[in-house]
Amino acid sequence: MAFLITRDCISCDVCMPECPNEAIVSGPEIYEINPSRCTECVGHYDEPQCVIVCPVDCVIKNPDVRETREALQAKFERLQQDKQRK
Repeated sequence: MAFLITRDCISCDVCMPECPNEAIVSGPEIYEINPSRCTECVGHYDEPQCVIVCPVDCVIKNPDVRETREALQAKFERLQQDKQRK
């Protein structure tokens, strides 16, 4: 399951640099998380870094994107392969 950022976001700029998959981007009003790049930090950290650093607790699990830990690990591995090709 990927995460999403709610409208409570204050655009404080702390989450984007913490994302190891570059899944967080600046949207028109608030930061947004690209679910195709979000692995919940599986493969990088034990806990999702965006959740840890968010001062207003506006990063939640996206109910529309459900993934198993195995699927998140596979996505992490694919992203790493893509990164090595560049």
